[in-house]
Amino acid sequence: MTGLIELGGADMDPSRRAVLGAAGLFSVALTIPQYQDVVGRFETLRRNPRTRIGYGEVEAVAAMTERISEIDDMFGGRHARPMAAAFLVNTIAPCLQAEASEDVRKAMLSAAADHLYLTGYMAMDERADGLAQRYYVKALELAGAAQDHLTYCTTLRGMSVQAVDLGHGPLSLRLADSASAASLEAGPRMTAFLSGQQAHAAAQTGHRAIALAKIREAEVAMEKAESKAKAFGSYDPSSLAYHVAQVRYALGDKEAAIEALEESDRTRYSIYRRGRVRHLGLLAERKLELGRLDEACTDWHRVLDDFPHVQSGRCDDRFRAMLAALRPYVKNTRAREVYDRARAIAASPRPSVREV
Repeated sequence: MTGLIELGGADMDPSRRAVLGAAGLFSVALTIPQYQDVVGRFETLRRNPRTRIGYGEVEAVAAMTERISEIDDMFGGRHARPMAAAFLVNTIAPCLQAEASEDVRKAMLSAAADHLYLTGYMAMDERADGLAQRYYVKALELAGAAQDHLTYCTTLRGMSVQAVDLGHGPLSLRLADSASAASLEAGPRMTAFLSGQQAHAAAQTGHRAIALAKIREAEVAMEKAESKAKAFGSYDPSSLAYHVAQVRYALGDKEAAIEALEESDRTRYSIYRRGRVRHLGLLAERKLELGRLDEACTDWHRVLDDFPHVQSGRCDDRFRAMLAALRPYVKNTRAREVYDRARAIAASPRPSVREV
């Protein structure tokens, strides 16, 4: 518990946040706690007999996490993560120490694990990757203590996403496979959620047959999930299309990758502004690789429509990549228009774009 409070306390302090992110570098040798090893780990936690909680407090934590997640999707983690860290220290930690029935206690541990997973995801989005790992490991520990397979597997998958984004394909595949193996009786949407990430990691490591099998598994599962009910806020057809794009690109089919990214854009909910910036930027880069400069410029203009409203390290990455990609084409009228517009945004007083 002390480590949990120290982690959140440092992250909510602006004067310490940069140091915290720099100190905890991403490690490919990170020890991942196994599910069976963390079940019951928090049972011996010292409790505060003066405070007792019920399901109302659990619902409040879950609702706050959901609201922070919505802010993160729309505006990026740089806005939302300090709020999440403060809520962790000031509300969640005391709740974990309070007296409660066993059912309420497990529900609070589960809600806390979900909140830690989200906070880790936001740290990863800001490219504070070592910090994200620390949040993720704490989320695994709490999920195990709550006997919450769903959050445990979701967190492992999140760690796989982080690893594949950083180019650590073998680690990403191990994490994705572990998430899949630990999921008990996963429903179709959860199966698609896990299989899509396995496919991406397998493709990045050159396992063509596995990648194609897993992406097909994800597609079949998604068809079953969508036939039952739409699920706003979870793994959806847009997410699956993104994974299809990543698999096709890694396996060398760039045209199919572009088509899948376009499908992802068509089916994405409007609230996912950060995702739109990142994936449209990626789409433009891949179109340019095939010489489709005019189309790339059209997509980059759409990126610039949303970019000023998002505070995200990964979006900053796509912004910098756009400027670098456009520099050789500045004599082209359309490319120059996008380039000048981007430079004007970079010169505006906003804290997100560094070293452009």
